[in-house]
Amino acid sequence: MTTRGQVLIPISIAAVIIGVVGLMTMPSEIKLESVEFPMGTIKVDDIPLQVMIADTEPRRVRGLMFEDQLPYDQGMIFVFEESGLYSLWMLNMQFSLDMIWFDEDGKVVHIETDVPPCKTALEITTCQSVIPDAEAVYILEVTSGFVDKNNITKDSILSIISI
Repeated sequence: MTTRGQVLIPISIAAVIIGVVGLMTMPSEIKLESVEFPMGTIKVDDIPLQVMIADTEPRRVRGLMFEDQLPYDQGMIFVFEESGLYSLWMLNMQFSLDMIWFDEDGKVVHIETDVPPCKTALEITTCQSVIPDAEAVYILEVTSGFVDKNNITKDSILSIISI
């Protein structure tokens, strides 16, 4: 018969290993919180948005981590130098997001709505990446509900005003 200790010891060891690996792979919060974002203006269809611009690797890694919330007229735009399959994850997020991927012509290639945050220790170790089904150059993150509220579809168009 298996004793309680024989069952709990391997489970505890596995939990510690997973926790250590998770902590080692997490970016330094101090470095992430100090990242500054330039601001810009875009339109999705006829809807203007003030956006934080994530156009460098440190800015893209930081993303919207640690932000409390975004008004519906604000967002973050990830800008890449070339078209590719870029994924996002919700590490250290405090609220759900809608995510919209755009190609170099500003056409929507993928939409994810109401993506939940990963903010507890268990959620962080199992936090999944959101992977699009088409290549993009821009990814827009906005507060969950933006896509439905503004009728954003695959026919919507991104217009860059200033970034």
